[in-house]
Order: sequence, then C-alpha cells, then structure tokens
Amino acid sequence: MTGAPGRTVRTVLGPVAPEQLGRVLHHEHLLSLTPGPWLAGGRLADTDEDQISRAVGALSGLRALGFGTVVDLSPYGVVGRDTEGANVVLLQEISRRAGIHVVTGTSVYLEAFSPAWAVRASVDEMTDRFIGDATEGMGGTGIRAGVLGEQATSLGTITPHERKCLVAAARAARATGLALITHTTHGTMALEQIEMLAEEGVDLRRVVIGHMDTHPDTDYVLEVAGRGVTVAFDTIGKENWDFRVEPEPPDPPDGEFGKRAYRRSDRVRAARIAALVVAGLTEQVLLSHDLTGEEVYLNRSTHGQRGYTYLATSFAGLLAEHGVASADLEIMLRDNPARLLAVESAG
Repeated sequence: MTGAPGRTVRTVLGPVAPEQLGRVLHHEHLLSLTPGPWLAGGRLADTDEDQISRAVGALSGLRALGFGTVVDLSPYGVVGRDTEGANVVLLQEISRRAGIHVVTGTSVYLEAFSPAWAVRASVDEMTDRFIGDATEGMGGTGIRAGVLGEQATSLGTITPHERKCLVAAARAARATGLALITHTTHGTMALEQIEMLAEEGVDLRRVVIGHMDTHPDTDYVLEVAGRGVTVAFDTIGKENWDFRVEPEPPDPPDGEFGKRAYRRSDRVRAARIAALVVAGLTEQVLLSHDLTGEEVYLNRSTHGQRGYTYLATSFAGLLAEHGVASADLEIMLRDNPARLLAVESAG
C-alpha cells in the first residue's frame, strides 16, 4: 500500500507518509491505562510520568507484531484527556519513548461527561474549536489533531448537545479534510448519525461509525456499512464492561447497589467480521481494542493477559477460524486506517 502523492498523516510529532504507519490501532486511550492517580504512589505531581511510563510499557509488544501507529481518540475531559486538551503533550513523549507514531483526535463525549465550556458553546463555537485543534493545535500546545473523534451520541437517542457537537465535527471535517470517527453507545443511532453527517455534506467515505461490534444485530451492522461508511470493530477483547451513561454520583448512599453491565463475545465479533468480508466490505472495516485500565479486571483473559497485542495474536486466530484470510486482516489494519488518516500535506 502506498499513499497518494502529497498526502500525509498528522501525528503528534509531525507529518508521516501513510506507507510508514505500519499496522494501526485506530481507537485507543493511551492516558487512561492507569485507573487512578494512587498508582503513582499518591503523589499527584508524578501522575504524568506514571501515565507515560505505563503507556510505553503497554505499547512495547506492538512493533514486533507489525504495528507502527496508535490513534488516541480521547474526548475532552474523559479517558485521560484533560478538559482543555493541554495534556496531549504527554502523547508526544509516549511516542518518542515507545517508537510508535501517535495520532490524536479531538472530540466531545456524551453530554453528561462533557466539560462545561462545551455544553455552553454554540455550534459555531464548537466548529471553530475543532477547526482550531486541527489547524493550530490543542490546548495551546501546537499539537494538531489528525482526526476528528470519537464524537459521541447516547443510547437510543441524540441529545441537543450531542447533535450540536456532531454537526460541529461534520463542519470541521469539511473545512479540514480530516476523517470523522463517531462513538455510538452499543451501536445505536448509527443510521441517524449517518443521516446527520450526509445532511452536512460530509463525504461518507471519510466517516467511521464507532463501536458497531457492540450492536446486537449483524444485519443492522451490514446495513450501516451499506451506506458507504467505514464500520469500526473497535472494542475487541472488551467482552465485559460496566455500562454507564452518566458519571457516578458524588456521594452515593451506603449499602448494596445495582449496576448495569454489558457483554459481547469475541467469537461473535469474529463471525461478524467474516460476514462483512463475505459481503465484499473488507475495505470498510477498522479494528482496535478501546482498552482502558479501568476495565481490564473485567477482561482478564483478553486485555488482562495480552493488552494491546491481543488483536494480532488471540483474536487473529479467531478470525482465521472464521475464514478471514490474513490478506483481509492486513487491509483492515494497514490500508483502511492509512487511507482515512491521510490528508493533503498543505492541510
């Protein structure tokens, strides 16, 4: 695979030719591998170094498996990203020490998790923010976003705030040429996201609909891919997770409490990927883990044992069992993300 002339991928350390990316994990959160600052010995001043060193260690097995790039899709204020985006500078140090290209996204998560400034912002202000992140840099760092996302919508609905932010991301995508990656909650609202983006004139070939491996209906996933977008199977190895649509309350009562949880087996994921391949949609699939330290304990035999290497080792074996050829896997891990991440060099 070679990139088109004049097109590069915007990493946190500068532009890189698409053919230099290697395999790509397109949806990860490198600053959330530490579940909490207590793992830095309770010394908050050391938290940055703790986040960096844990990420470098977690990435250490990837190059031997052909991976050269990780995309950090952490929205403002969640999964390790601070509310203003200034700590993207940590991604530069991770990239240097690990010898892995890192691309950062820019986005806002579900309404209940969004920073106050994002909730107050108008659609024009959000659009300007995303464009500025791509053209000038995030949080005053000069580090430019190389993709838009993961831009989020809720379970079975899109709130007015989430609609505003998705429209802003769409307009920023048109203005900058960057690809746009969404977050769906358990795969819901995917078709509605596509309709909104189409109304804004976004090239659907540059759109990735996220977390489609968590939707319960394979036919629905095929329908989404049939609209011309790329579908992300980006929670591979996350077979169990706690399901939260809003932050935990600040002072919950003592005693027994219930919680919501969700399961999606990797055998189901592998079978669905095989169905997409049979349908001729190999070039519209991306793969990743969405791995966070907070959820590793729920997935001890996948993320807990293999970490970032799980996809290319254990899960690759599952794909082979379901008839997915190694050449198809390479398209999903190399060609597809490189095509989507590449932009005009002058952009």
